[in-house]
Amino acid sequence: MSYYAGIDVSLEESSVCAVDSSGKIVREGKVPSEPKALIAWFSSLGVEFARIGLEAGPTSQWLYAGMQQAGLAVELLETRHVRNAFKIMPVKWGGKDARGIAELIRLGWFRPVHCKSMEAQETRAMLTARKLVQKELLETESSLRGILRGFGLKVGKVSPLLFEGRIRELVAGHPSLEKIADALLSVRRTLWLEFNSFEKRLAAIARSDVRTRLLMTTPGVGIIVALTFASAIDDPSRFKSSKSVGPLFGMTPTRYQSGETDYSGRISKQGDGSVRTVLYEAAHTIICKPLKGCTALKSWAMRLAKRAGRKKATVALARKLAVIMHRMLADGTPFVNQPA
Repeated sequence: MSYYAGIDVSLEESSVCAVDSSGKIVREGKVPSEPKALIAWFSSLGVEFARIGLEAGPTSQWLYAGMQQAGLAVELLETRHVRNAFKIMPVKWGGKDARGIAELIRLGWFRPVHCKSMEAQETRAMLTARKLVQKELLETESSLRGILRGFGLKVGKVSPLLFEGRIRELVAGHPSLEKIADALLSVRRTLWLEFNSFEKRLAAIARSDVRTRLLMTTPGVGIIVALTFASAIDDPSRFKSSKSVGPLFGMTPTRYQSGETDYSGRISKQGDGSVRTVLYEAAHTIICKPLKGCTALKSWAMRLAKRAGRKKATVALARKLAVIMHRMLADGTPFVNQPA
């Protein structure tokens, strides 16, 4: 007899349910959200599980890696697919998601999700931290500008290196504003140092990573774009076709077809939003700036822009870049410009 299990992951404790091939519950319980505790719980049942499922999430990848190393047949499930499957299941489980996941695993109603390697997760964490520091840095500068504007003091256009000097020049002779400026400039100085530190770390990672250097041969693709894309793809071989990368990152139009009705909508915007953002920025750079080595791509995008508009052309070029960059990773070949 085959056995299946579902895990509803929570921060402190995870609900676990094991069922047999007929759907009969073997055991249910709550286990600390630790790989060792989950492994011990499954081992205590004394049976071999055909599949164990858990929804993809921040904690799930860590649990998945530990359980997989222990030899358990664990699967990460796509969250939206699980929720939609719960809606159409004939039996409602009263909020017990672990039992519902176990049933999905038993019936085969699930869509597996790739679990990124530890290296890819570390790179993604670094990029996320950099983006957070950058956001706080810009918000601090904007807050300073807004506070001073209320007193008729306009900062105007100024380079980052001269920003602090300009602020101190404006608040000179205003005791209250000087105290506010001192506090916010101190915060800005710390954020600026940390942001530069992240930039140096990411540059070092890019220099030592063959795949990142390969992607950077593409026009408009710099360190951040290359690292973001490479860490999101992780393993290029998991895609049967490079064309499937566009839908993964939500860059293909939605489509509704029923009877005589058939129309396409906007892009789905599903998947990794950070990858979609950096690819759009790279495409915008190719279209708007005089870059070398992208004659064919730019000509193709400009012809499309005349028919559909600049924004749609930029999105289409971003999708095309995703396909090209995946093929570069899969084949290990640098970017090659084609004549227009």
